[in-house]
Amino acid sequence: MADRIKAMKALVKRLNEAAQAYYAQDTEIMSNYEYDALYDQLQKLEQETGIVLSDSPTVHVGYEAASSLPKKTHDSPMLSLDKTKDTAVLADWLGDQKAVLSWKMDGLTIVLRYEQGELAEAVTRGNGYVGEIVTANARVFKNIPHRIAYKGTLILRGEAVIRYSDFNRINENLQEGEAKYKNPRNLCSGAVRQLNNKITASRNVYFYAFSLVRAEGVDFANSSSRQFDWLTSQGFDVVEHVLVDRESLPAEVEKFAARIGDNDFPSDGLVLLLEDIAYGASLGTTAKFPRNAMAFKWADETARTHLLDVEWSASRTGLINPVAVFEPVQLEGTTVSRASVHNISVLRALQLGIGDELEVYKANMIIPQIAENLTRSDSLAIPSICPVCGSKTVISDVNGSAVLLCPNPDCQAKHVKLFAHFVSRDAMNVEGLSESTVEKFIQKGFLREPADLFHLGDHRQEIMQMDGFGEKSMEKLQQAVSRARTVSCPRLIYSLGIPGVGLANAKLICSHYKNDLQKIISAGEEELTAVEGIGPVLAASFAGYFRDPVNRQRLDHLLDEVSIEQDQEQGASSLKGMTFVITGSLEHFSRREQLKEEIEKAGGRVAGSVSSKTTYLINNDKTSSSSKNKKARQLGVPVISEEEILAMMGSGQP
Repeated sequence: MADRIKAMKALVKRLNEAAQAYYAQDTEIMSNYEYDALYDQLQKLEQETGIVLSDSPTVHVGYEAASSLPKKTHDSPMLSLDKTKDTAVLADWLGDQKAVLSWKMDGLTIVLRYEQGELAEAVTRGNGYVGEIVTANARVFKNIPHRIAYKGTLILRGEAVIRYSDFNRINENLQEGEAKYKNPRNLCSGAVRQLNNKITASRNVYFYAFSLVRAEGVDFANSSSRQFDWLTSQGFDVVEHVLVDRESLPAEVEKFAARIGDNDFPSDGLVLLLEDIAYGASLGTTAKFPRNAMAFKWADETARTHLLDVEWSASRTGLINPVAVFEPVQLEGTTVSRASVHNISVLRALQLGIGDELEVYKANMIIPQIAENLTRSDSLAIPSICPVCGSKTVISDVNGSAVLLCPNPDCQAKHVKLFAHFVSRDAMNVEGLSESTVEKFIQKGFLREPADLFHLGDHRQEIMQMDGFGEKSMEKLQQAVSRARTVSCPRLIYSLGIPGVGLANAKLICSHYKNDLQKIISAGEEELTAVEGIGPVLAASFAGYFRDPVNRQRLDHLLDEVSIEQDQEQGASSLKGMTFVITGSLEHFSRREQLKEEIEKAGGRVAGSVSSKTTYLINNDKTSSSSKNKKARQLGVPVISEEEILAMMGSGQP
C-alpha cells in the first residue's frame, strides 16, 4: 500500500504541474496522450486503494489564472466531462436514450451572458468555479452577436477557438525573436486573456456554442437539440451536431472521425449530450463530472518504431529545434517518419537516444508526436555548436521551457529565413523563389545581402545547372526580380525583417511620415511612440534596427536597386487624415475587412475602438445602444452609415 500511495503522490504532482502550465501559463510540458495515460493510471490506483489525495486532479479541475483580469464566481460549477475512448462504452452509457453528438473543440471555454438582448458579460472557465472576465475581448470575436432578438436573461457556454488557417498565418508572420506558437489552443488562450483587445481582434477568435445554461421563458420541449436550434436562430454559431441513438451512434462517430483531417478548427474528440433535458438533470453530478454528458476521445492509433536520428533545424529567430526521425510507420492512413520534439525540456523528458524504441501517434489524429520512449537510453547529445554556422550554442529559458539557441547574428540559417521573408508575397513579392531555393543560393554565395537579389543574373549559367532550373525557369525568375524593382514604402520596410514589424505596422509608420523614407529611418523611439498603434517596445526595435550601421549600409545598397512607388493603399486621398471605427452589421460588404481595405485605399485609417482621435464611427444602426455608439456620443464623434462612407469615398458600391 505504501508503494501505491507513493506512486499516487508522484502522479498527482506531475499531473498538477502539467495542468498548472496548461491552464494558467498557456504552455505544455507533456502531451495530451501522456497526460491521459497518467490520469488513467492515477484513477486506477485510486479505485484499487480507495484513497483519493486532497490535491488529486480527479477531484479538482484547473487552476487560478495568473493575470490581472478581474475574477468572477460562476453561477454553477463548470465541471469537466467523464471520458472514454471506446465507442462500445459510449453506447452502453447512452442506453435507450437519444443524445446530441457534437465536436469537442480544443480551445478555451467561455460563458456568455446576455441581458435585454445585449452582450453583458463573458467569463472564462478558469478553474471551473472562478473564471476571468473577458467581456471586452469577447466583443471582438469574429462571430459573436453583440445584440440578439431574445430580451430575457440568456446564459450559454461555448468554445473560443483559433482556426488552423489563422494559426498558420500568425506563425508565418511572426517577426519577434521568439518561438512560434505551439498549437491553436495555446494561442487562443493567450488571445482571449489579453489585457488589450486589439491583440485579441488580430488573432481571429471564433466562438462555437455547445451548451445553453439559462433562457428564461423559452420552452424547448425538453429537447437539447431544440436548444441548439434556438441558439442558431439567435445568431450564434453552434458546434456541428447530430441526434443519435444507440444503434446510429457508432456510424456517426465514424463519420466525424473521417472528417478530422479536413477540419479548419482544432478538436480533440466528441461530446455526447442527452437529448432529454429533464432526465439528464435528474442524474445529477459526481464531484467532478456531470452525468448528462460524456466525452469521447479518439483512441489514438499508435505504432512502435526506432529512432534513427534527431535533426537540429536552425531558424531565423536563432532557435535550434529538434526533430525526431524514425523508421517509417503507418498512422491514420498515412506514412509518418518525423515528429517535432519541440524543445530541450521535452527532449530531456523523453530521454532519447539513437536506436531507442519509440511509441508514436498522431495528436488529434493530425500531428505526429512521440507518445513514449520505451528504451530511455538518454544518450542523445545536445549540439554544442550550431549545425549551420558552427557558433557555440546556448541553452536558454523561454516561457518556462529550455530551448537551444544560436547567438550568432550572422548565422547563415538566419539569412535563409530573412531572405525568404524578404522575397515573400507581402514583402518584395518575388514569385517562384521558395525558401529551399533561397537556401541553395545562399550556400553558393549568390545571396549575401538583400541587394544581391537583383544581381542573380550574374550567376545565370551556374543557376541553370542547378536541379529544378532551366532556361524557362531562369527567365521567370529574372522577370519576377525585375518586377520587384518597384516597391511601395510599407512593403520595403516590412521586407527588412525588423523584429516585431509586420505589414500593418509598416503601413502605420509609413503613413505617419508620408512615405518619406529618410524621416522614417531617422525616427527616434520617442517620436515613433507618437504614431498611433506603435508602442514603446516596437518603437525601440524599429529605431534600434536603423541605428545599426550594417543594417543602414544594406538598406543603402538596396535603395540603389529599387524605386519606391506610392503605396496603392495610400494612392487615393479622399479620406486622408481620417480615422474610422466600424461596428454593427454591414449591407454592402460581406466582411468588415473589405470595408477596411476600401477605407485604407482612400487614404483613411481604421481603428478598433472609439477614441478622441476617431473621425467617424460607421454603424448602419445610428440609434444603437452599443458601447461604441455610447462612447461616440460621449466624445462627440459623428456616427455615419455605410452609404455615407461609400459616398465620401466616391464609390457607391464595393
